Amino acid sequence: MENKSTKSQKGINVYVLIFCLIILSALLTHILPAGQFQRGEVNGRSVIQPDTFQYTDGNPLDFLGIFSSIHSGMVQGASIIFFVLIVGGAFGILTATGALNAFIARLSVIMVNREKLLIPVLMLFFACAGSLMGMSDETIVYIGILVPLAVALGFDAITGFAIVILGASVGFTSAVMNPFTVGIAQEIAELPIFSGIAFRLVIFFVLYLTAVIYVYRYASKVKNNPSLGFYGNFKREDMETLLKEHKKMETRHKLIMITFLLNFVVLMFGVIKFGWYITEIAGLFLLFGIIMGLIGKLSPSRIAESFIKGAGDLIGGALIIGLAQTILVIFNNAGLMDTILYHTANVLDTIPPAFNAVGMYIFQLLLNFLVPSGSGQAALTMPILAPLSDMIGVTRQTAVLAFQFGDGMSNIIFPTVGFLMAGLAMAGIPWSKWIKWVMPFMFLQIVVAVLALVIAQFIQYGPH
Repeated sequence: MENKSTKSQKGINVYVLIFCLIILSALLTHILPAGQFQRGEVNGRSVIQPDTFQYTDGNPLDFLGIFSSIHSGMVQGASIIFFVLIVGGAFGILTATGALNAFIARLSVIMVNREKLLIPVLMLFFACAGSLMGMSDETIVYIGILVPLAVALGFDAITGFAIVILGASVGFTSAVMNPFTVGIAQEIAELPIFSGIAFRLVIFFVLYLTAVIYVYRYASKVKNNPSLGFYGNFKREDMETLLKEHKKMETRHKLIMITFLLNFVVLMFGVIKFGWYITEIAGLFLLFGIIMGLIGKLSPSRIAESFIKGAGDLIGGALIIGLAQTILVIFNNAGLMDTILYHTANVLDTIPPAFNAVGMYIFQLLLNFLVPSGSGQAALTMPILAPLSDMIGVTRQTAVLAFQFGDGMSNIIFPTVGFLMAGLAMAGIPWSKWIKWVMPFMFLQIVVAVLALVIAQFIQYGPH
């Protein structure tokens, strides 16, 4: 088992991969012309005016600029980086109390002989959260529980990680009522908010079933033959010891887990009622982390040490987020982002009508590498795609569908997606290992997306 895990860690180093992409981005600033759209403001957001593109003077990156841009990328990604570190620190405090291990052990005993129910039930929860609340960055906080629980139940780290990430991803992608993607995109496209919901519900059901079957088949293989699994930061032997040591939860453990649950209740209320985002959520986790430490009778020094250890465990994923942001900094500073949008729109105009929507989808899929933000992509591309769809015979509703597919599906593969890389770091799964495992599912999603878009084009999915 140990040799297998060590061997599995070998492969493409994600830091090297992203640095190579940074070099490539710098070279492109010397090759591609710079350009710019004029922008206006709609409801407080900067929105592109589609017919205003002009070429501008370029700003190619020099040799030293390649390295100084990394600092700029870290600064630009600071809000996400520190969100990851604070959440990791809060989990470090929770782990130090012993409540999490006791909870996992107790839940494992309860789920004996029923553990496979965990996959469809929990994936439905995450899918609903992704589809209705736009859960994405928040998935990080669940990985610390689900991955060790999956290992304790006889599965592996990939199973636990996939339950969270694929569950939330198919919900985010189908976006039945996702305010951060469909809500913003439909508003920009001048469509009734959350219109076309029936078709998206069908897509939600199809993608959810596809994800559950994919994860369930793999989990069953690992359950029957543990040597096929990958365990990341966790060892099966440690989980077996944990189960023996924690026959029952102490009162303080129960109080800590109730406090942890209360944290999520307050989080959901704040997100829905007050529009909280990662700054408020990070503060909430820090507050509740300290409260849990006090309930667990940890001294102030021990709370601080546990916080530092928990944050330290995620420093690798946090640095990757900053490196990935460097690519965006280079493209924006060189004025290449609008040039890419402009020429892509021109190419889409030449595609046969039956496949125009598919072309939009592929464009969004690739663009998500550079703009791994649903709301950011909506504000950036829908001002172009909405009028373009009118010209090429695609309904605006179908254009929104192409946008949400491209934005959502690639979140499970691109190293520029912050929560994916942070979650992989938390679980101890190398990005190269995850890509090898998840790519067949990615291809299944692409097939579903293409079929759905062709159908949408055929039925003139509307309104408008």
